[in-house]
Amino acid sequence: MIMTTTPTIEGHPIQEYKGIVTGETIIGANAIKDFKASFTDFFGGRSTTYEKVVIEAKNTALDELQNRAKQLGANAVVGVDLDYETIGQSGSMLMVTASGTAVVI
Repeated sequence: MIMTTTPTIEGHPIQEYKGIVTGETIIGANAIKDFKASFTDFFGGRSTTYEKVVIEAKNTALDELQNRAKQLGANAVVGVDLDYETIGQSGSMLMVTASGTAVVI
């Protein structure tokens, strides 16, 4: 399935609009990840521990988006947008929402 942030897909005219679809995920960063990341905060550099969490959350949200588009009979999603928010008492959870328009090309 083609998923794109653009409103159209070059060379593939949209035949039918199926509707807005979303995919959401909420993922927590546990105490071990927080501990490992604290070293990066202290010494500087990239936090690969948190990067892996962000990538996992993004991929899960996009998978959900794709599955919901398939359920509507779509074979592509245009106008995909990703939103990231921290939630929870101490902001220890990451919510990723993917949205777009399911279409048939």
